[in-house]
Amino acid sequence: MTPRTKEQNEEIRLRRLAQIRVAAADVFLDKGLTLEIRDVAAEAGLGYGTVYHYYSNKGDLLHDVLWTAMDRAGEWIDRRDPEDVPPRGPGDVDSHAGFRNEAGEAAADPLVAAGTRLLKLWAKDHAVYLLFKMAAEGFRLLPEARAIPLADGFRREVLLPFAEELEHGPPAGPETTAAALAAGRGAETERIRQAEMLLAALAGCAGFPLRQGSLGREAAGIARLLLHRLSERTRLNIEGVKAK
Repeated sequence: MTPRTKEQNEEIRLRRLAQIRVAAADVFLDKGLTLEIRDVAAEAGLGYGTVYHYYSNKGDLLHDVLWTAMDRAGEWIDRRDPEDVPPRGPGDVDSHAGFRNEAGEAAADPLVAAGTRLLKLWAKDHAVYLLFKMAAEGFRLLPEARAIPLADGFRREVLLPFAEELEHGPPAGPETTAAALAAGRGAETERIRQAEMLLAALAGCAGFPLRQGSLGREAAGIARLLLHRLSERTRLNIEGVKAK
């Protein structure tokens, strides 16, 4: 048998690592910090020794799962997808003009579209969902030395870009007054707070359908139910801060 090349060995190593991380995300969502390396090995269909070779403790494994998920955590922001349009429900017929109009408004709501993309991402990538779920809880289950960098990374990669999506205001010009700049900073703080709350609400609503395997099918309906009208309320809250 021909020996494997370095490139082949590296490909096998990366594939094995990805397999372990996928399994670890599912086990952690089910068991939390009570998971053991043997649980991950069983979920991945690998031997205990194989998993232990790559990760000798669950802390390092979870840390790697979350940081690799961070690389994919912002994929849903500011990306238009034709499948984002929520499907028509059973009552969405011509004889129900009010419901039809609301469904149309929801379909055109950029916040609903963004929420749909995020839910679909979670349905496919449970490690990213785990990252958002732990971020909503302030990464409180992790040691401070690991929680703080993760929180900073999540703010940079997800919260700030999403907060910008909540309102696209004009750039400040040289004539901008100090009061207007202060109001702008207040509005930015409010946008970030709103972004945190919206993402936490989505993570809370997604848990059950994700475990049932139906999140991908239900994504548009959940986004419409939870986020439609909230985008208008968010805009009014931000404008209220600016007006003060």
